[in-house]
Amino acid sequence: MYERIAAAAERLRGRANVTPVITSRYLNRKVNAEVFLKCENFQRVGAFKFRGAFNAMDRLSPEEKRRGVVTHSSGNHAQAVALVGRILDIPTTVVMPSDAPAVKRAATEGYGAKIVEYDPRTDTRESIAAGLRDRYGYTLIPPFDHPDVIAGQGTTALELSEQVGELDWLLVPCGGGGLLSGCAVGVKGRSPNCRVVGVEPTLADDATRSFYSGTLQSVSNPPTIADGTRTASLGALTFPIILKTVDDMVTVSESAIAKAVRFLFYRAKIVVEPSGVLGLSALLSGAVKASGRAGVILSGGNIDAKTMCDILSSNGDE
Repeated sequence: MYERIAAAAERLRGRANVTPVITSRYLNRKVNAEVFLKCENFQRVGAFKFRGAFNAMDRLSPEEKRRGVVTHSSGNHAQAVALVGRILDIPTTVVMPSDAPAVKRAATEGYGAKIVEYDPRTDTRESIAAGLRDRYGYTLIPPFDHPDVIAGQGTTALELSEQVGELDWLLVPCGGGGLLSGCAVGVKGRSPNCRVVGVEPTLADDATRSFYSGTLQSVSNPPTIADGTRTASLGALTFPIILKTVDDMVTVSESAIAKAVRFLFYRAKIVVEPSGVLGLSALLSGAVKASGRAGVILSGGNIDAKTMCDILSSNGDE
């Protein structure tokens, strides 16, 4: 997989943004470690998802590109596939729930994707996407459980290692596990002794339970503000990679997630969505007590105004 990630990095050169790494002396003192924040909120479409979507879609054959692709997502992956489709002139169809955030649907349509709406109370997005694939010959580009998507996401950690050198720790948000599995392989290719920790909300702890039990666990539409982690379970590909390469999994509370969003807004002057702050939340809450040089992936910045206002107006000690 490391070779796939290195190849993906070359494929993404000049296409994906080389996102900045920021530091904070205040944060370092607070957690007693040298922390490097990898800002994927400044990636194209505002999230790391562009990396995996581009890597997977660029590797399609000319005939596959001509026929088009289909995916299922209501968030960052939908926007990423739509934008890559526009860049590479690939027709894109995105299966989205009828209750998807209007701003995310508008952005996906704005990039040129065709939206197929479904009722999540009666249908599943996977079955609808599979039906469209079979009917029209589309290629399915799933949100996380695909080797080229995983490799693309892994370039995030590879790039961080190139920017700051060897790391002792890497904290990564976890939903379906594409980012976590790819980053674990990517960082250990450069820093073999780096301790990789996946972080998810306590309300959506399926990956943590899977990690400790060794058996794939699931969760149904968890009510967490970290909406990017509401996936039902890890994937058939991501789960075994995580078991093999990740050193630990931890969870953080909703209040800890909100606190990390506020910390970055007030202290670092950047906007990061709840799903994107999980690694920092683990440091600030003490769920992870890192030492030495610690990398933290801030995975995205797509947050609607109401959610951000609610978080900023809540009580906190930042």
